[in-house]
Amino acid sequence: MTDTKTAPKKTTKAADAPKATKGSSADVAAGVAQYLTPVVQELVALAVNGKQAHWHVRGVNFIAVHELLDEVVAHAQGWADEAAERVVALGLPVDGRLKSVADRSGAVNPKLGFQPYDEAIADVIAQMDVATEKVNDAIEGLEELDPASQDVAIEIRRGLDKDRWFLFSHVAVK
Repeated sequence: MTDTKTAPKKTTKAADAPKATKGSSADVAAGVAQYLTPVVQELVALAVNGKQAHWHVRGVNFIAVHELLDEVVAHAQGWADEAAERVVALGLPVDGRLKSVADRSGAVNPKLGFQPYDEAIADVIAQMDVATEKVNDAIEGLEELDPASQDVAIEIRRGLDKDRWFLFSHVAVK
């Protein structure tokens, strides 16, 4: 059984410290932040705009799209958290404040008010595509820099692809 009341002992062995693949730990952390912060910002934008679509979607597919958009939002929030916590775990802050997200995001600005389901889906897919571009940049940029951080980006990409497919399937003709 693990003792949860006693703080773990500090280790001073260099071998126990996390190892960076390339460069110093500070360089690796800065590089990871450079690639994952835009991912966090786009995912925060996706979550906010996805919720806007969730509230205002209309049409024959209402309940299915409404519920799916809730899942997309929850996934985006979870992925943003994973990416942000990776940066913070390496010792740097991440900027996910709404003003920063609004200033730096390439997010689609959805229409205000009610939307037919096909337009709401198109807006969310466009937002997902913007986020996917940032994730792809992170996957490429982190390959040599920090494979563990690249793995975070790859997992986000897999999820975005799946959610995009689910949404697209509501409007696909064939």
